Amino acid sequence: MSEPSPGVAAAVEGELRLLDPLVRASTELLVQVLHPDFREVDTTGRRWDRDMVITSLITGTAQRPGQLTASRMHGIQLADELVHVTFDTEVKGVRAHRSSLWRRTGTGWLLYYHQATPFVTGPATDA
Repeated sequence: MSEPSPGVAAAVEGELRLLDPLVRASTELLVQVLHPDFREVDTTGRRWDRDMVITSLITGTAQRPGQLTASRMHGIQLADELVHVTFDTEVKGVRAHRSSLWRRTGTGWLLYYHQATPFVTGPATDA
């Protein structure tokens, strides 16, 4: 198996940073990872922009996920400046398929778009 491209490695590292409670509690660290045009669709279908996400995380109005487990993380370089990362998470028995787009900027790789879709375990989820 070959080594991931530098872009994929940076995007996966960024995803792992965003799972860190210390990063999620710091405006300074979040702006280093989230693109200025960042958008998200969460597991409820709600749409978020960068400022909304940062405010929610910093003020404590965001749900505290507790112990979060990430698995099946995979990245692919779609273009010189674009990486797609997929993975699954589980928090307190709630599972979500996650999909992120990371863009290379002058300051490095930043999360541009993220979507989470809840799922239940079953034969069709292993495809």
